[in-house]
Amino acid sequence: MTATRPATAYVDRIALLILAAVAITAALTFRDYGLGWDDFTQSQYGELLLKLYGSGFADRRALSFVNLYQYGGGFDMAAALAAKVLPFGLFETRRLVGGVVGLIGLFATWRLGRRLGGPWAGLAALALLAACPLYFGHMMMNVKDAPFAVAMIVLLLAAARALEEYPRPTLATVALFGIGLGTAFGTRVLAGLGAPEIGAGLLLIVALDAHAQGLRAAAVRLGQFLLKLLPGFVLGYLIMALLWPWSVVSPLNPIRAAIYFDTFFGVYEKPWHELYDGHVFSVIQMPASYLVHLFVLKLPLLLLVLGLAGAMSALIVAARGGAAPALRANLLMLVVAIFLPLGLATITHPAFYNGIRHFVFVVPPLAVLGGVATGWMVAHLQMRGRAMRWGFAGLIVLGIAAPIIAMARLHPYEYTYFNELAGGVRGAQHRFMLDYWGLAFQQAGNALRAKLAAAHETPPAGRKWAVAICGEARAARIALGPDFEVNWDDKTADFFMALGNFYCAQPPAPVLLTVERDGVTFAKVYDLRGRPKPR
Repeated sequence: MTATRPATAYVDRIALLILAAVAITAALTFRDYGLGWDDFTQSQYGELLLKLYGSGFADRRALSFVNLYQYGGGFDMAAALAAKVLPFGLFETRRLVGGVVGLIGLFATWRLGRRLGGPWAGLAALALLAACPLYFGHMMMNVKDAPFAVAMIVLLLAAARALEEYPRPTLATVALFGIGLGTAFGTRVLAGLGAPEIGAGLLLIVALDAHAQGLRAAAVRLGQFLLKLLPGFVLGYLIMALLWPWSVVSPLNPIRAAIYFDTFFGVYEKPWHELYDGHVFSVIQMPASYLVHLFVLKLPLLLLVLGLAGAMSALIVAARGGAAPALRANLLMLVVAIFLPLGLATITHPAFYNGIRHFVFVVPPLAVLGGVATGWMVAHLQMRGRAMRWGFAGLIVLGIAAPIIAMARLHPYEYTYFNELAGGVRGAQHRFMLDYWGLAFQQAGNALRAKLAAAHETPPAGRKWAVAICGEARAARIALGPDFEVNWDDKTADFFMALGNFYCAQPPAPVLLTVERDGVTFAKVYDLRGRPKPR
């Protein structure tokens, strides 16, 4: 026992160093991430929610603001509050808050992996998720899907603790369960998927209980468990109400939100087109293979291999006797948390768009199972030769280093990462959407201002520089600053700024500058000043 304690402390210190490294990276780079299509509107929603509470519910605009009232606004409120006290601009603050929330998700992933498989499993789960460009990239700029992923892994951690303490979860576990439940539902109504995920683990525990002690005793213990968890449900409802006030204006509003999103493209929004596998599809006519195909191409190979190995092993452990009932239940819960959302979406075939950003919440539990598989392998290799142990360690280090190097090359577009099976972003650029969020306008705007300043060029007398854009106008306006006006008329504009996406045309004009990462164009600015202007 004394021999294992120093080793355990050593492994945990490495995990804390990884968390510190991610925190430092986020603190040094949060200003680099540009605005996307939703940032401006989301920031308005946060301000309106603060006004709702600040006015004593007299200012109710937040309860009917575009379609955002059908989402929770916890992140937007937190960012709006932080912007009032931090010395950064609103949008910079939103990126910083995103980094903090992402760190919470990393911490929860570490603790869940450690709880299920020991220190090595926790360390591996943390490293796999921290080195996942999909997760890191979205945590720094996606204010909907990344916070939801964090809330869901916190909920799974709380559920794992509760199943381990069955049938009498501690007060701390019940409180954590309420926090996870409330923040998950207070972010997206898709949190309802947590019910069958946690229910699968609970059902296994009850079945094992019934087999060991009889059905009546199992039913009594289940009742005790649910009664103990009841305060957690109450706390969760209160947190949901705080973060998503529209959800409690009417008891059926969460159901109305689910129906709204299910019929979004059939009733409320005209479908657009996106690039997938070299072809342009309507988002409601994407192939059924869309999700699985993109997960295979966008996740680091080590995370894919270890995560799938962990899932298969988890099913074997859950199905066979020998392991503790709580461990079997928790492993089953994680497998369901990964494959139920993907399976349901593939079968029901909703609109697929923006890559797999809506399913970022599947990645942390996959990393946990990858960590558990690593922990099992480490334990197995303890009985093998030193060469095998070092060889395995080398493979893990290389598998972690590859996506980290790719992230450094792509920064701040980490979320556009494609793995080696796709040929990286170079191999994917003409087949799939890359910067669908439109972040590159920040770098393009900065570069255009710097180029004009270096050449001592000023706008024509009596007006500002006119820039036609292909992308999100408000993001371009903020990126360019007060000396520019933004429009869509490339016939009268001085410059044309376009994202590198397939839908942006290339005008017959000189390219003034290009924003590139890893040999891929993310944005271009064209000089239109040499063309004759219409009278």
